[in-house]
Amino acid sequence: MLSPSDDYLIHQVAEPLRHVGTSDRNFYDRYYFNMHSCSDEIFVVMGMGQYPNLGVQDAFALVRQGRKHTVVRGSKVLGDRMDASVGPIRVEVIEGLKKLRFVVEPNEHGIEMDVVWEGAIPAFEEPRHYIRKHGRVLYDTTRLAQTGCWTGTLKVNGKSYDVTPDRWWGCRDHSWGVRPVGEPEPVGIRVGELSMDGMWNYAPMQFDDFSIIYILNERNSGERLLEEAVRIWKDPAREPEWLGRTEADHVITKGTRYVESATIKFPEAPGGGFEVKVTPMLECYVGFGTGYGFEADWRHGMYQGDLVVQGVEFDTIDDVEKLWGLCDTVGRFEIGDGPDARVGYGLWEFGFFGPFDKYRLTGFNEGAP
Repeated sequence: MLSPSDDYLIHQVAEPLRHVGTSDRNFYDRYYFNMHSCSDEIFVVMGMGQYPNLGVQDAFALVRQGRKHTVVRGSKVLGDRMDASVGPIRVEVIEGLKKLRFVVEPNEHGIEMDVVWEGAIPAFEEPRHYIRKHGRVLYDTTRLAQTGCWTGTLKVNGKSYDVTPDRWWGCRDHSWGVRPVGEPEPVGIRVGELSMDGMWNYAPMQFDDFSIIYILNERNSGERLLEEAVRIWKDPAREPEWLGRTEADHVITKGTRYVESATIKFPEAPGGGFEVKVTPMLECYVGFGTGYGFEADWRHGMYQGDLVVQGVEFDTIDDVEKLWGLCDTVGRFEIGDGPDARVGYGLWEFGFFGPFDKYRLTGFNEGAP
């Protein structure tokens, strides 16, 4: 299992790089990117993952525009872990933690791009996410996060866009560790349980001179499994500011689990508490078409064959019954009011899994009353 990457001084365990330090089938290593025009015009989400103990590598690019949710995706047998490509999709690290390139070569599925990411802030290592149930570790992950901007070209169903950093912003993360992936396993004692339950909130918010990374995974009981709130300055000479415990108030559309607006409160922030008003601008249900979530025939790490490339498209109005689970939106974030308000843009990601009494959510996915 030797590969060219074994000639680099980067080994972590007494194995070739193709093998990771655990035999857990659910070990993964994944990129996530998004790109938007700081408006409700278009939202692009991209990703690529490797699953060394499942022997699979996969990738996707998704475009939400108007009513259409369009995906090109690929899967292959994992070979050299330095090969960050699947079919027409590839990722290149130009300068680690600062600049990366995402390419989708011309294909028959309607999405092409050649864009370069540049971080607006230093990459930030988020808190470890750890969940154990009935003795087994379900989540044990490390993730770096970063806000930034894009330069390059994008083509969607024949329409071309000039991607410029003044207007095309986004965020990215790179996570690795253990989380449920691949084909479903026998549930055993965990029958009827969710691997993640409660409320999930994630919002990297980008302003002109700083970004805020906000995370909250809270169970229905009020237990917080993961939380973070930090302000990271664009100027690397300025130290990050931890903003303390957060509180979130959501307005959920009746009959759904869609957050139509929210207020994130930072009462313990250094220099005085403040609030961020959140307005979703364009939603994207990443559980459909990409491998995140619920499709029985295409999940991250699921074996599809030597190399498979597919396109998927659906209408967000006609196929509304599929729009459940994790939701990523282009978010508008406002601090303060009036002419002095600070306005930023970024990712507003949320999901409610199982019952959540605070918002009168019951069952697995019943909507708000």
